[in-house]
Amino acid sequence: MDRMHASWVHRQAGIYPANFFEGSGIVPKRILSIFIDESGDFGPFQVHSPNYYVAMVFHDQSEDISEYIRTLDFQLENIGYPNHTIHTGPIIRKELVYRNDLMENRRRLFNVFLHFARKVPINYICPRIDKSHCEDTELAYISKLSKSMADELKKHFDYLNSFDLLNVYYDYGQPNLTTIITSVFNALFSNVEMRKVQPADYKLFQVADLICTMELTKDKADRNAFSKSELEFFHSARCFKKNLYKNLEKKKL
Repeated sequence: MDRMHASWVHRQAGIYPANFFEGSGIVPKRILSIFIDESGDFGPFQVHSPNYYVAMVFHDQSEDISEYIRTLDFQLENIGYPNHTIHTGPIIRKELVYRNDLMENRRRLFNVFLHFARKVPINYICPRIDKSHCEDTELAYISKLSKSMADELKKHFDYLNSFDLLNVYYDYGQPNLTTIITSVFNALFSNVEMRKVQPADYKLFQVADLICTMELTKDKADRNAFSKSELEFFHSARCFKKNLYKNLEKKKL
């Protein structure tokens, strides 16, 4: 491979190919990519959406995932979604670009991507807050979420701090969360680089979106609070937890 550029699939993975530095005299750093997405907002508490989730997907860049990405792209093209940026919630709810898609096609897309997330060498955490336990103010949510994220990261401090560099990817979609992420990571670690990401550019950012949806759906399943669209898509809360969530949960740190 030409040393002057990594392939498209390696850029998707956020890594250099294994032989990129070979013969260059450069000692590659140990780098951890962290892809972050959220589900929720800083608005008033609502009964139907009580929690705020922040999924963090960890990928050790020494693990080459380019073959997983090539396989996923091949499968997406085969089922009629070439060059597609996956948005898990709308797949389930039949919204946005999926509003005219048949249930069988949406399920096929969901299952292909869930399989990718289960097989690719990643781990994740998903800090959350229950907004019903906070004062109904933006400042209270920021304070509670900052603590939740910091507490969860501290549990894995030795692992995270073993890397020379933490590349933190977020789309800067919510300014408050952007500030929290920057503040919490820089308070805990000295080796952080923040990077703004476009969802279409990285499959693992799309995995973070998947995880947010899966964790939210798991909480709804536990509360027996599935919507009509979730019941249609997953058949039942029991089927969701037993057949889908249980396998993804194995990726939790």
